[in-house]
Amino acid sequence: MAERVSIFSVLFALCFTVALSRTLPPQTSRTATLDVSASIQKTLEVFSPESNQLDQAFSPPSSSLSFRLHSRSTVHRAQHRDYKSLTLARLGRDAARAKSLQARLDLAISGIAVTDLEPDGDMVFEEEALRAPVISGTSQGSGEYFSRVGIGRPPSQVYMVLDTGSDVNWVQCAPCADCYQQTDPIYEPSSSTSFSPLTCETKQCKSLDVSMCRNNTCLYEVSYGDGSYTVGDFVTETVTFADSASVSDIAIGCGHNNEGLFVGAAGLIGLGAGALSFPSQINASSFSYCLVDRDSDNSSSLEFNSGTPYEAVTAPLLRNSKLDTFYYVDLTGLSVSGELLSIPPSSLRLDGTGDGGVIIDSGTAVTRLQSKAYASLRDAFTNGTKSLPSASGVALFDTCFDLSSMTSVEVPTVSFRFSNGKEVALPAKNYVIPVDSNGTFCFAFAPTESSLSIIGNVQQQGTRVSFDLAKSTVGFSPNSC
Repeated sequence: MAERVSIFSVLFALCFTVALSRTLPPQTSRTATLDVSASIQKTLEVFSPESNQLDQAFSPPSSSLSFRLHSRSTVHRAQHRDYKSLTLARLGRDAARAKSLQARLDLAISGIAVTDLEPDGDMVFEEEALRAPVISGTSQGSGEYFSRVGIGRPPSQVYMVLDTGSDVNWVQCAPCADCYQQTDPIYEPSSSTSFSPLTCETKQCKSLDVSMCRNNTCLYEVSYGDGSYTVGDFVTETVTFADSASVSDIAIGCGHNNEGLFVGAAGLIGLGAGALSFPSQINASSFSYCLVDRDSDNSSSLEFNSGTPYEAVTAPLLRNSKLDTFYYVDLTGLSVSGELLSIPPSSLRLDGTGDGGVIIDSGTAVTRLQSKAYASLRDAFTNGTKSLPSASGVALFDTCFDLSSMTSVEVPTVSFRFSNGKEVALPAKNYVIPVDSNGTFCFAFAPTESSLSIIGNVQQQGTRVSFDLAKSTVGFSPNSC
């Protein structure tokens, strides 16, 4: 009998330990290794003749509903003298992106809704007759991650920007009154047998923030707050995935006037949580993506209905009653070297008015934190890097190092902690990044005076991010591209 009790006790203790390990955060190491030499080499390879060649060795995804995913540099080769000028251009686009997201949130909280589009192209607002003239943002460049998508029947293959911060899908369409340069030929609606204009009374047309009726056909406009915009017919089309699976009757914008941050891509796939987003329209229960290094020629995948990997660290997703597009994660703390920082809870919290909070965004590069939270993070990090030679700040980065004489360094670990007690530890290369090819590296976080904090794609690189829409959770699976 004693032997049975002993065996039972051992089994119970083992099961309890396994269950506990799934709920408590893992013990985080105090330091992480940054491979300085490899990082600098990648900055040099960006400008080599062999770079910017699309990766053809693509492993089949776990879901049949998937798109192939590329970094911007493999699709649109920008003309830059060196890696520092490339970095400054990226940070310029990033600043415009962050302002755009905050502007949209501010309008939603204020109850100012765009409801109609006048023939002259100005937007008319419900309250106080506010007007926002549309201006060009072409000089800013383009989105950072692209998917290869088939539009129409037979499918025309085009590159589309991947964007979790917006809902409306659209593609540049012929005839083009004003279209920017893209990698692929302009989509020709007359060549597709599945192209169908939407009427003004359809649910899809009524779901638009900005619409206009002309001859009982629905016209749309989407403005991104930074000068980027698209205007045209709102239609339904067939969308084809990487393995030739397709879905029909997807509402997309057929843009005849387009300007902005999309140079290279033919349009945009909206992955937001609103009714017109691509996941919503195909009734996806989940979707996931893995963002390869932005300077890499490799590709990964954007997958739908593939579920969250078992080994993923999961966190709760929150909804904002004022704006349903953004994916808010219940981030409650930050750790450096395994020590939880003292940060005012209000700096990370989504409040009852729809203000504040932390979103996960594929289109923003650098993670933004409210100033007090950022200062606590930066100060704790610099306390652990006093032995590293400092360098002057670069653009929005105020904490930089001269690592030109080193091949690798140990830096403090940085982790995100969520309301369920779980933590995600970031790889060193996701928060100490090169800004030139001479050995200058910067701490890749930034402060913001805005109410909205953003987890950007630099911190997401190399991690499969899985959105379980049915369970309202997000999962992080490192090294799963």
